[in-house]
Amino acid sequence: MQANTLKSQDIRERIRELVEAGLRNKGVSGRLASFAIVGHDGLIRDIRAGRLVGIDKLDALFEYLGLELYFGPPRDTAPAEQMFIDGKDFAHIPLHGASLAAGGGAMNEGETVIDHLAFRRSWLTRIGVSASSARLARATGDSMMPTIHPGDMLLIDTSKDAPPDKPRSPKDTRPAPIYALLDDGAARVKRLALVDKNNLGLLSDNHTTPPEFRPISDVKIIGKVMWWGHTNKE
Repeated sequence: MQANTLKSQDIRERIRELVEAGLRNKGVSGRLASFAIVGHDGLIRDIRAGRLVGIDKLDALFEYLGLELYFGPPRDTAPAEQMFIDGKDFAHIPLHGASLAAGGGAMNEGETVIDHLAFRRSWLTRIGVSASSARLARATGDSMMPTIHPGDMLLIDTSKDAPPDKPRSPKDTRPAPIYALLDDGAARVKRLALVDKNNLGLLSDNHTTPPEFRPISDVKIIGKVMWWGHTNKE
């Protein structure tokens, strides 16, 4: 039952992310969108509160916001380069020259692709990442240790570029999600939590690094960190 609960929670969070991005792109408020679909302001309020809404209302809302309502494995709208190894389907994921600082921030040429790494498409689908949205970068600094070490490879889903839109429930004991972000132009990797409607908390796993706080408007989300790889150095 626990696995089903978490899966349902993830679906609600993803719906919220898509709706918030759709509202921003269309330039309308949640209240206006709700009235356009159901004639009152409760629809977006329910979605933001994490309540599931009827599929007919959700379909109408997505159409209004110019979004596609689709349930199923992630689909590649612009697939990454395909390759087969021993008959298995792999995607070439670009490794950027960017260093994501688990600390004060790194200034670098983040758009330069320096290499590609092959990932099984079936594995990407299993963790909910479309190959066309996947990017790789390396971490620097120690403020995210012991979770992320200097030099670790990070797999980033650039389609998940909306900040958290509601405070976490006290009953939710999971760590806050990890994001790659630009903080005043510096590339960083941090856990993000919504403090209030205008501010984000940038959280580190290293207990010696205090939390930081930023206005949401000052932080640009690159994407959500979905996986990281660590090489043990003896």
